[in-house]
Amino acid sequence: MSDRRRVNGPSGSTAPPVYASSLISNITSPAKRTRGPNQLRKIFLKTGLTPSASGSAYLELEPSSASASESKLYADSAPGLKLTCAVHGPRPLPRSAPFSPHLLLSTRIKFAPFAARRRRGYIPDASERDLAAHLETALRGIMISERWPKSGVDVIITVLEGEEDCSWERGEMDKTGPTGGWGMMSVLSGCITVASAAIVDAGIDCVDLVSGGVAAIVRQPSAPMQFVRDPCPSDHEMVAACVVAYLQSRDEVTEIWAKGNIITFSDRKEPDANAFEFLMDQAVEAALAARLVLTEAIKESTELKIRKSQVGQPDKLDSSEKKAP
Repeated sequence: MSDRRRVNGPSGSTAPPVYASSLISNITSPAKRTRGPNQLRKIFLKTGLTPSASGSAYLELEPSSASASESKLYADSAPGLKLTCAVHGPRPLPRSAPFSPHLLLSTRIKFAPFAARRRRGYIPDASERDLAAHLETALRGIMISERWPKSGVDVIITVLEGEEDCSWERGEMDKTGPTGGWGMMSVLSGCITVASAAIVDAGIDCVDLVSGGVAAIVRQPSAPMQFVRDPCPSDHEMVAACVVAYLQSRDEVTEIWAKGNIITFSDRKEPDANAFEFLMDQAVEAALAARLVLTEAIKESTELKIRKSQVGQPDKLDSSEKKAP
């Protein structure tokens, strides 16, 4: 039964009008990658933003194109990535639930209706359920679930802004979906990192911090194909991509998702296992770089919690010492 009190927006595109003058000027200079092949975009990560949740975190990636980020028109701006994560639990399971000796993990990823240029629905679609399944596999390998029997934890991620395959600067429209196939790779990488920060903020014991990384093989018009880290679909013609969830201290991969054609750089263009291994290594290096930001954000939040817990304690100790005989 539908909610009659909710006024749903239009199902089609609700982007502001793009005038012909801006389209003509941008078609002549399409967006290009201004970073090096091994350089990642700047990451902003902060924890403890949702007081009602046991743990929370917010992650943001800047737009890839520098010229697009400086543009004053919304239609000319390049899509970035903005994620919020809230962790509820561990909490007891209902009495009607069967006995479980381990912690039950539930993940949910939902795109906001305004996350992409084409509006999303309120009901999770197949792509969102697929991302949630990948995220659950990545997080299940880091939690020490034996310490919380008969308990459950919910990890809920909201995508405020997702990357798209099309370039907004050239006035194109994505034909593969609201975020497209290649944009999902960067979204999953960010979801793994922000979920790890929220789980640690919730105080759930883990074997290690997990961070997500993505790498891709891109085709260039005037240069041979190359490997790049942290690709933006609107800046490249992507051939293949790989996402990993990596644990640095244990040197383990809890989740891997590859897509596309892994080919060599020879004239025959035959499948090559070494190319896939190198692509996976590049994704692991991107995950290691994201881990640095993850570690600093957790350290900052932990120091803040310690300061708050120590407020007023010296005065209490002094008063107790004075009362002692």
